[in-house]
Amino acid sequence: MYPEDDFLGEDYHQQSEELFSIPDAYPDEEGLIECPVIPLRDVVFFPHMVSPFFIGSQVDVQAIEAAHYHQHTMIGLALRNMDVETPRSKDFIPIGVEMAVGRLVDMPEGFSSTLVQVRRRVRVVKFTQAKPFLRVRARPVFETDIPGKEADALMRTALNFFKKCVQLNENIPEEAFLYATNIDNPGWLADMIATAVAPPIYVLQKLLVTVNPLDRLRMISGHLAKEIDVLELEEEIQTRLQKEMDKGQREIYLRERMKIIQSELGEGDIWMREVEEVRKRIEAVKLSEEARSRALSEVERLGQVPLMSPEVGIIRTYIEWILDLPWVDKTEDDLDVGHASEVLEEHHYGLTKAKERILEYIAVRSLKPKQERQPILCFVGPPGTGKTSLGQSIAKALGRKFIRLSLGGVHDEAEIRGHRRTYVGALPGRILQTMRRANTINPLFMLDEVDKLGLDYRGDPAAALLEVLDTEQNHAFSDHYLEIPYDLSNVMFITTANITSTIPAALLDRMEVINFPSYIEEEKIEIARRFLIPRLLRENGLESETVNFSLKALQTIIREYTYEAGVRNLERELGKIFRKLARSKAEGKGFPARINASMLERFLGPPQHYNFMAEKEDEVGVATALAWTENGGELMPVEVLLMEGKGNVQITGLIGDVMQESAQAALSYLRSRSQQFNLPPKMFEETDIHIHIPEGAIPKDGPSAGITIATAVISAFTGCKVRRSVGMTGEITLRGRILPVGGMREKILAAYRVGLKVVVLPERNMKDLVEVPQKAQSSLKFVPVNHIDQVLKVALIPPGDNQARGGVNDGSKRQ
Repeated sequence: MYPEDDFLGEDYHQQSEELFSIPDAYPDEEGLIECPVIPLRDVVFFPHMVSPFFIGSQVDVQAIEAAHYHQHTMIGLALRNMDVETPRSKDFIPIGVEMAVGRLVDMPEGFSSTLVQVRRRVRVVKFTQAKPFLRVRARPVFETDIPGKEADALMRTALNFFKKCVQLNENIPEEAFLYATNIDNPGWLADMIATAVAPPIYVLQKLLVTVNPLDRLRMISGHLAKEIDVLELEEEIQTRLQKEMDKGQREIYLRERMKIIQSELGEGDIWMREVEEVRKRIEAVKLSEEARSRALSEVERLGQVPLMSPEVGIIRTYIEWILDLPWVDKTEDDLDVGHASEVLEEHHYGLTKAKERILEYIAVRSLKPKQERQPILCFVGPPGTGKTSLGQSIAKALGRKFIRLSLGGVHDEAEIRGHRRTYVGALPGRILQTMRRANTINPLFMLDEVDKLGLDYRGDPAAALLEVLDTEQNHAFSDHYLEIPYDLSNVMFITTANITSTIPAALLDRMEVINFPSYIEEEKIEIARRFLIPRLLRENGLESETVNFSLKALQTIIREYTYEAGVRNLERELGKIFRKLARSKAEGKGFPARINASMLERFLGPPQHYNFMAEKEDEVGVATALAWTENGGELMPVEVLLMEGKGNVQITGLIGDVMQESAQAALSYLRSRSQQFNLPPKMFEETDIHIHIPEGAIPKDGPSAGITIATAVISAFTGCKVRRSVGMTGEITLRGRILPVGGMREKILAAYRVGLKVVVLPERNMKDLVEVPQKAQSSLKFVPVNHIDQVLKVALIPPGDNQARGGVNDGSKRQ
């Protein structure tokens, strides 16, 4: 127990600042306050003090959580009989303390700890609640300053006694006396000295119920006088013994004396029996040889440490961690490839590459069960595409336990490797803590959000993961707390990330990246029908009902109410509909068994998203680019406007540096070929060019719009219209060459979705068509190009061309 200004450590200071933010209980018209009660066993708190407090009762935890929820203080009441398990009102002394209670911290063996800051004494008036926890109405006890010679004399006497006591007792810090000298209130001084000296519990309770400050000073001064006599006698005995014995004899004598004292108190035999029970448990548990040797040496050390030494708790916690970790126990893998395929298909639609890689792994394990190296897979893709849930399905298919550790926002290396035992409250890192929960050495360990690891002055957690994810090193992973090599080679690690650019290169090199592409519209519809709708029917109590969605309704929800790569928002929108149906059923009203597109506004309100559609007319200076975002493919119109001016170029639409460079390259190519397009050179000096990419509030960047910008600019200068049915993507060079770009699958699907007829793409991107669904390939015409001249033949309508709008006359074959 400490005064408010004492040195509590950084963690205690942070918690105490939170405590001071909790306001005092507000009194009612009768001057009474009402708060939850927390029983105080073997401890007494005084006002102005901040102290750690240990909680073992679930009822006390409920009371504290209720106080946290309402930002209220609590009333601590001391028990007359410490052995009462379920106290009632008559079991408490009539005066307690109002105090603020901090957040709970889990401790070993089911206990919790917190920090309390005591405000004032209160006198119990009435208990107002018995279950689930006690509440009480109490009247605050206000102490007034009592100036006068008697008060000054008592305070000086108490301080002199306390100073001598501090000098004789090494367990009381000198800072306690310095703190006491700055107290000018007699009641506060009495309480502070009682806290520091820690007399028997009955003395503390007597001091608590004594309201008069001068009476408390007299009581504590009397106790200090007795304590000083005992300390002086003890010091005299110790001095005499030190003179008579050398160091070795003194150690033997003290150990014998400790045993005699423990025997007299009945603690010696009990303590030795506990040590022996720990030793037997070590012999019974399956451990590695090094772990068993370390545990037995710690038990020997435990038997030599005095029972009341702080080292006891540290050693016992360390031994418990060794015994609780799995060292040799493992689960048997189910290596049936057919069963694994059924499980993966049952729980996931699509994700072909990821499923194939898992089935390959299971096949190899079935042929060579004692595989030395486990694959480190990294699932990379937008949110909501099924990365974490696929990991759960893999664990189910293999028959392994699934454990998950989120790394998002982790900045401290010790979170991975743990703290050394030299630190107070040290614990192993999250890796070993999670392995203890798994209780097997070969779980499927999912490290979520590995791309969101932080880095600051506390170390680099990504660097600490290098050993964990390196198959050449993780057979002997070293945690700073355990300091025993721990075998992680049997663990199947799977990491997830949204992007790879923020993952350190050394860490990324240790992982096999599997990309999770965004779902196309057809896949989302199948996922909704197979998984989302049946689950939402069960979750909303409609499992006995038959509710169907028309194809048009699902397409409308996907296109106009969601904007995502995954299916999370789709599930939320469907959930809104099912909740409204559930309400209608609960109210006894009818509801439609089939949801059509015309009903969606009634359930979901007006559409939230509007994507660009294909142009309705062929226009000059307007070309259609195919763009890729994390939420899928989109159409991106490029508009070019020419005005009389001085040759200035303006590019708008919140575009990035790369896209601006693509526009400059397109303009430079056009100027270099001005004769080919019959354009007078002076025209560029007398014309201002404005290039605009609509949806100006959305950032855009990348080189893939290069040929689209070039086509729109050339169209604007030549007056040739651009075919509205053509979408294009590709990077342009100064010589007019077309370079490959990424995201082709999503771009082509966007073109298919909005009804384009022709897709112009770099020739080197034709290999990416293997990932495009056959339905989309059969509905589109693909024109591979290597040079901008080929693009212009397809995209521009020559002056005077009378062919049907949207037609293509380039002589190329359907690809």
